[in-house]
Amino acid sequence: MSTPGTSPSGLSDPNEPAGPTAAAHPTDVTDPSLTHVRADGTAHMVDVSAKAVTAREASAAGRVLLSADAVAALRSGTVPKGDALAVARIAGIQAVKRTPELIPLAHPIAVHGVEVDVTVADDGADISATVRTADRTGIEMEALTAVSVAALALIDMVKAVDKHARITDVRVTAKSGGRSGDWRE
Repeated sequence: MSTPGTSPSGLSDPNEPAGPTAAAHPTDVTDPSLTHVRADGTAHMVDVSAKAVTAREASAAGRVLLSADAVAALRSGTVPKGDALAVARIAGIQAVKRTPELIPLAHPIAVHGVEVDVTVADDGADISATVRTADRTGIEMEALTAVSVAALALIDMVKAVDKHARITDVRVTAKSGGRSGDWRE
């Protein structure tokens, strides 16, 4: 017995409506805006090979909330483990290059530029990252990964001074290039 949308052989039948258990072509999607989800609800990596290579840029930001003692140690350069701000910046840059290893459906893309900045504020540290590429898909995940890993590295560096450090407000702040165009927070 076949289910709606399939022939007796179990193959998709274009003349029948697809049901929730129907076999689907791997590129069929339930909602065209959800390109990573097949009709059967399973996730997959989108094929971007037909997309044009364009210059793309994405920026992200986040915060690490810190105690007054940790902020003072960062400002005076007396963090017991060393230069916490430099370590956080380098960790963010390194993380960009590892994004497709960490985010299962992220595409490996060429990274052409990365800027990571860590600025000490009165209640912690502000982290920002901008990542650039000329490729077939966006680079937002790389920017978010840079900020997230820089924040984790900063916490690792100051944990002897502040055991309650907290990462907050990680978000994409801008993107440009690609079919969806430019966007800014």
